[in-house]
Amino acid sequence: MLSNIVNGFVNLLSISNFIFIFIGMMIGIVFGALPGLTATMAVALFTPITFGMDPVVGILMLLSMYCGATYGGSITAILIKTPGTPASAATALDGYALTQQGHGGKALEMALFASTIGGIFSALMLLFIAPLMARIATSFGPPEFFALALFGLTIISSISGDHVVKGLIMGTIGMLISCIGLDRITGVPRLTFNHRYLVGGLQLIPVLIGLFAISELVRKVEKRDFAVSDVAEFSKESLTPKEMLESFVTIIKSSIIGTIIGAIPGTGAAIASFLSYGEAKRVSKRPEEFGKGSLDGIAASEAGNNGVTGATLIPLLTLGIPGDAVTAILLGSLMIQGMIPGPSLFAQHGKTVYTIMVGLIAVNIFMYIEGKFLIRLFIKITKVPMNFMIPVIVLLCITGAYAVNNAYFDVVVMLTFGLVGYVFSRLGFPVTPMLLAIILGPTAEESMRQSLIISNGNASIFFTRPICLAFILISCISIFLPLIRRVLSKKKES
Repeated sequence: MLSNIVNGFVNLLSISNFIFIFIGMMIGIVFGALPGLTATMAVALFTPITFGMDPVVGILMLLSMYCGATYGGSITAILIKTPGTPASAATALDGYALTQQGHGGKALEMALFASTIGGIFSALMLLFIAPLMARIATSFGPPEFFALALFGLTIISSISGDHVVKGLIMGTIGMLISCIGLDRITGVPRLTFNHRYLVGGLQLIPVLIGLFAISELVRKVEKRDFAVSDVAEFSKESLTPKEMLESFVTIIKSSIIGTIIGAIPGTGAAIASFLSYGEAKRVSKRPEEFGKGSLDGIAASEAGNNGVTGATLIPLLTLGIPGDAVTAILLGSLMIQGMIPGPSLFAQHGKTVYTIMVGLIAVNIFMYIEGKFLIRLFIKITKVPMNFMIPVIVLLCITGAYAVNNAYFDVVVMLTFGLVGYVFSRLGFPVTPMLLAIILGPTAEESMRQSLIISNGNASIFFTRPICLAFILISCISIFLPLIRRVLSKKKES
């Protein structure tokens, strides 16, 4: 194995590899930063270009786009509270608060640092323990997926701040919204009101853009908040080594969470991001800072979602099972290049596979270098008066929502959820729990029903499987620990 890794490093040292990694990274960051233009879209659009390339060069360019887009979503999430991708929704909670406080540059640097560490950690896990992680991933069935989704939903209590009841109400509304469309088990339309556009359900991207971007723009218009941000005077502020060190444990823990989630097919970066954020807040010594401008919050979210990037390749390369939508496209790219993912891939194309896995480490290093250079340009966004920015952002939002399915209905969905987000925020209801429930709702419902079908309606299936039981116990701890902390803090105050 060690000789294969060394040969992979040697084969990677090619000018063409580095040039296309650089190009792919730049494209990925742009796609990630623009609302609605996701990593999946970037990889899908540029896959045909790689058909005539050397397999290593082509796959590394696509992986660069994947990693770059996953990081790029944090840029607009931090600067204008418009997550470029669903995986960056948790980043917006603290990133935008820091931007408003004049620390936008520092927030961007923390996002880049955490993204790089998370990506490299994930790539190392892919390189050294892929077969072991793949065996763990294959042990996940419907009960385990339900328990995982249940654990994710318990984070609602921690991201609701001081409004836990309102957060639970928003989570319930989000679960109802996730039921719109065809029932995944029976195929019966639900909550469609005989509207044909609702049969396919609501797309996540328009909902995300509406809840975060449009609602925020409406609030700015209402307050006539058109002045240049105060970030200008802090634009040269850098992340200090002490701040990096303070968040390092959070970054490593979130990278582990992201790697585990990424190795499980059908999960994704958005789930990893919220799980990492919730865990970081749970163990933090300063949980009250989360949602109000915590660097740890940004570190957790970005390390978690970038920890997914390498891990999604584990089931793909070892078992031929795509970890998410992007790796499903990569599966096609590998097959067109004559490489059939699965147990025989390493024996037949070991040289190429190890070069790609080693190259993923180089991809994340390039991401740090390019991101470090581009931060100086990103921060200038905050110097533009909002009366010029608002029309541009609205245009980007409309384009991003429309581009999902090339349907005007998605633009209507975006504007509707923009109004919903604005109204609920005015009433003091946090919108993030709704988004989290919309993301996790389908997984929780479908997995629970599949589990009960398997067990003939016997709920004990959730308590007799070790992994499932472990997640349920962790969920109980996640629910009751904040309540115990509040009781103890009140006793101390009294």
